[in-house]
Amino acid sequence: MDKKKQRGLNKWLKQQSKLAKRWLMIAVGLGVLSSVFLLAQAALLANILHSLIIEHVDKHELIPYFAGLVVTVVVRALCSWGRELAGYRCGEQIRLYIRQLIIDKLRELGPAYIKGKPAGSWATLLLEQVEDMHDFFARYLPQMSLSVLIPFVILIVVFPVNWAAGLIFLITAPLVPMFMALVGMKAADASRKNFKALQRLSGHFYDRLQSMTTIRLFDRTAAETEVMRGASEVFRSRTMDVLKIAFLSSAVLEFFTSISIALTAVYFGFAFIGELNFGDYGVGVTLFSGLFILILAPEFYQPLRDLGTFYHAKQQAVGAAESIVEFLNTDVSTVRSGSKTLDQEARITIRATDLEVFSAEGKKLLGPVSFVLNEQQTTALVGPSGAGKTSLINAILGFLPYEGSLTVNGIERTELDLASWRKQISWVGQNPLLLHGSIHDNITLGKDNVSESVIQSALKESYSAEFVEKHGLDYQISDRSSGLSVGQAQRLALARAMIQNGNFWLLDEPTASLDARSERLVMDGLAGQISDNTALLVTHQLTPLKSVENIIVMQEGQIVQSGSYDELSQQEGLFQSMLQSNQALNQANKGNLDA
Repeated sequence: MDKKKQRGLNKWLKQQSKLAKRWLMIAVGLGVLSSVFLLAQAALLANILHSLIIEHVDKHELIPYFAGLVVTVVVRALCSWGRELAGYRCGEQIRLYIRQLIIDKLRELGPAYIKGKPAGSWATLLLEQVEDMHDFFARYLPQMSLSVLIPFVILIVVFPVNWAAGLIFLITAPLVPMFMALVGMKAADASRKNFKALQRLSGHFYDRLQSMTTIRLFDRTAAETEVMRGASEVFRSRTMDVLKIAFLSSAVLEFFTSISIALTAVYFGFAFIGELNFGDYGVGVTLFSGLFILILAPEFYQPLRDLGTFYHAKQQAVGAAESIVEFLNTDVSTVRSGSKTLDQEARITIRATDLEVFSAEGKKLLGPVSFVLNEQQTTALVGPSGAGKTSLINAILGFLPYEGSLTVNGIERTELDLASWRKQISWVGQNPLLLHGSIHDNITLGKDNVSESVIQSALKESYSAEFVEKHGLDYQISDRSSGLSVGQAQRLALARAMIQNGNFWLLDEPTASLDARSERLVMDGLAGQISDNTALLVTHQLTPLKSVENIIVMQEGQIVQSGSYDELSQQEGLFQSMLQSNQALNQANKGNLDA
């Protein structure tokens, strides 16, 4: 990673810390307060030993000093506890904020962009990488201030006692952060590579887990095992690189602090026996002054050593921030919401003129195409896989950028308030997503203002009442609609769309995975809902389209035919070929059932 980019990431991380400035100040304040009590503790301990060894004071006379020593130890422990708690709150508050930024960005970009990366990589970005920033905010940032303030407080006290010891502290202190920075440069690069490897491994693992049945059917288990082994080996190697640097940094810091403390001890040893006669302002080195400074010597370097320990957290945070900042900087201007809203009661008319749809990366997906979805009319969109049907839907929903014109009731889609526009859409897809929760929660999507009569009406008209009455509205559905058949899940999705009560119905293969009875029930339920609304039906099943007013046929990103069922079935072209293939397939399936 180049220095300019690293400086930018450091700046971004510090900007986020302002969100929890209060907790950060509390952590630093408690650290400084603890250092003041450390001075008192060192003075009390040195005074007790000096009195016992040199002045032979009776132990009973030192009871107040012992009591004071106990109090300072307890207060320092409380300060340390409070500092850790404040640091945790600081990290927690910022982590929640960053995670919300990512979620908001994902919401802006929409499913078309999200599907471009494996689900595992998004999980890594949202969970592991955000979590790996915690120690930076909770420990490293407070320690940066304490590594300056605590040595400064100690130097203020040490110099009046012995300037030679103070000079040793002052000269040797910069060695620790200097070597820490040298090691840290390597740590940042290692952490960045480690996160990239983790993202790849997560993506590989999650995708293969979802496709386990397919992998077994095509006898690809051994090949995919090798892919996973290779990805995990790369991650293991990158992790060990990070650990090697972490251990190296600890060893370097321990070496230099040990040398500095030993140098101070040697000075006081020779000064006490009269071999060195400087640094004591002419009053001589006493056991009290020697013990007092030697007790403080490890504590003088401890904040710098802690900073060195947490410096690894900084480099880890920089490595994690790289992907997060890159994602947060993704341009959303082409799919950003406008400010104009539609009349909630208005009928919907969608018009496209020379429309070209692009991916988030700028790749052209379809177009130019022109068409009209008239109000209170059902339009079917058909074509082979890869024709551009999904891209067109994503453009209408506001998830993909486009050029040309795409208007809803005369308002350009880029000028529409997308949240308001999507509230007017009732959507039923081929793979209904039911969430972990009750049937009631799934059909209302957590809305509290849905009346019981509306719910019962939706259940009845979607033909869901027959099994909901058996299970009850409080029946719990687990992930991936477990506990219900595919047909039942699809009918609940239809009930959910009915409660949405949109003026524009978007139906994406709503009966693709259903048996004959479930397909009939879903289509009957849909017929009663879309008759008075604008609807767009995406399907590969052509026979049920006889009653559809307008059919648009797409191929390779272009509209190649349009018209009614009767017109297209008589014309030579793609629709007729698809219809013949459908009829042949249906006859074959019927023959298999008869056999």
